[in-house]
Amino acid sequence: MFEVVLKKGREKSLLKRHPWVYESAVARVSGEPRPGDLVRVTAHDSRFLAWASWSPSSAIRARCWSFRADDVIDERWFEQKLRAAVGARADLASRTTAVRLVFGEADQLPGLIVDRYGDYLVCEILSAGMESRRGKLAEMLMGITGSRGVYERSDSAVRLREGLPKRAGLLCGEEPPREITVTEDGVEYGVDVRIGHKTGFYIDQRENRLLAQRLAKNFREKNGRGLRALNCFCYTGGFSLALMKGGAESVTSVDSSGEALALARENAERNGFDGQSLSWVEADVFDFLRRERESGRRYDLIVLDPPKFASSHYHVERAARAYKDISLNGLKLLSPGGHLLTFSCSGAISRELFQKIIAGAVQDAGVDAWLAGWLGAGADHPLLMTYPEGEYLKGLHLKLV
Repeated sequence: MFEVVLKKGREKSLLKRHPWVYESAVARVSGEPRPGDLVRVTAHDSRFLAWASWSPSSAIRARCWSFRADDVIDERWFEQKLRAAVGARADLASRTTAVRLVFGEADQLPGLIVDRYGDYLVCEILSAGMESRRGKLAEMLMGITGSRGVYERSDSAVRLREGLPKRAGLLCGEEPPREITVTEDGVEYGVDVRIGHKTGFYIDQRENRLLAQRLAKNFREKNGRGLRALNCFCYTGGFSLALMKGGAESVTSVDSSGEALALARENAERNGFDGQSLSWVEADVFDFLRRERESGRRYDLIVLDPPKFASSHYHVERAARAYKDISLNGLKLLSPGGHLLTFSCSGAISRELFQKIIAGAVQDAGVDAWLAGWLGAGADHPLLMTYPEGEYLKGLHLKLV
């Protein structure tokens, strides 16, 4: 058995059940564990702390699987964890066929992300511990879910920091079709699991798309007309279609990717939405918002769901300026009583900081706004309370007074 001994005083985070062991915390290692090997993590005085996987190339040297000394980390243990994760999402089946089944550390399976799209699974492997078990995990997942195939999208830059090469391709079972149709709260979306960031469909925004749909419905019931909406960084049109489903009068959707907009148009046609009610604009969102302000246009609801502006804490200041810029201009474009849904998916931006940034945008815009609600990922992206880093998506729902 390989043993990782921590420096004196560096066991505190593990005693609080945080699942990471940094290189700087390690005093010594007994034996020569290979990437992904099971290691026993102990304090400087030999107290058991955790069972973990070893990653010699990463700043995170070990990722903890269990804090129970009597646990046996074998195939049976992994199967139990996978079954528990899948079972915890079972209630979502009545609403959608696109679900996150495994969410890494939150499911005590650090470095493993698994999403279900219809009859197929897409997995992302981000740690050495999961890399060494990828084939067996895929077989287990197919058996547990009854899916037809598992496609791997381990092509993010995070793998390079783990000393792992990027990889994408069929991992187990049948090759998925070019397009998989998934449903969510009465809307159909086409998904190609081979392309795009997060396959082009953001499962984590499910509850916020439903909120947008309900706001559109309530607006029509109250005002006798559909709302006019603007969806910025629309990608493949998730929020746009949810708004149309709720009865929006018109939705203007903006993205810098022509390819993404083409997929968005296909999704609109798939749902039979009137093309005259939808406009698709290929443009830089920052420039577009400024032009709209100059034109005097007004919207009843605006969605700002940008890509990650801060990939690390080094980029926080620049990201803060960007979030404030788009939110300030968005607020200026709202009609009286209008709604703003503004998001950050940057893990380096905390909830507190994001609220501070948006409060600054409200002040500079010279408007009065209520915080109608905090927004975040759905129930299939649970936040493990001992692992706050898992909260990457945060948003604010503002309503002009």
